[in-house]
Amino acid sequence: MRRHTTPKTGIISCLVLLLGLVAFQAWAQDSSTPAPSSPDTLSLEESEAIEAPAKAREKTVLDTLMDGGTVGILIGLLSMVAIGFIVEHFLTIRKSVLMPEDVAFELEEMIAQGRIDEAVELCKNPEYNSLLTYVVEAGLERFRGAEFGFAEYKAAVEEAGEDQTARLYRKTEVLGLIGSIAPMLGLTGTVLGMIRAFNTIAASGGAPKPEDLAGSIGQALVTTLLGLVVAIPAMVAYSYFGNRIDSLVAEVGKRVEQILTPLGRRR
Repeated sequence: MRRHTTPKTGIISCLVLLLGLVAFQAWAQDSSTPAPSSPDTLSLEESEAIEAPAKAREKTVLDTLMDGGTVGILIGLLSMVAIGFIVEHFLTIRKSVLMPEDVAFELEEMIAQGRIDEAVELCKNPEYNSLLTYVVEAGLERFRGAEFGFAEYKAAVEEAGEDQTARLYRKTEVLGLIGSIAPMLGLTGTVLGMIRAFNTIAASGGAPKPEDLAGSIGQALVTTLLGLVVAIPAMVAYSYFGNRIDSLVAEVGKRVEQILTPLGRRR
């Protein structure tokens, strides 16, 4: 059976590389913190001078992501949903699932030999459920049930194909929705962070300390970044699966037409 190649391996490699970079950055930050010296050999001023930069370097990547607050958590949940749907689509929207070649060959032989009832039973078998069997079953049922079924089965095939194609497109709409919502949530976090920053400035009489504004500005920047990090892969995946559906549906349509061609010569 011919395999349908996809960029799945490249995408997984990119994800693994990204996770590796994040882990390396977190390790580098932790390892760059110097080991504390013995308090017996240092004065109070020297100890404070060493502890101050050490505390400044204690913030890890996870801590930075947590600066996003509630909005950051929501974006994180969206990212997990997006990953789940992407994995599910990779497993279900592929040729071996939508059009099993062995089933197509068996149906082609049955219909060519006039074993229409056996072909219908094969299509109804849950074990062989697929886009191909659903469409072929619709054509065979119309062929058996209508008086001029040999002239009407094509209409049934087209209707069934359009219905299944729409169902596949509806599956991918979640990714498009996440790609649209994630930047909006990031912008919401940005606005909330800036509001907090301006409230801090107002409360301090117009002269706040940098550390007083760091948390609010951090939230504003982190949520924007998280929104983009989630939205960009989601939109890329949404576009990719849409093109993949178009290609597979066209291929299935040609195969169904080839399988049902003998019906046009029967009355």
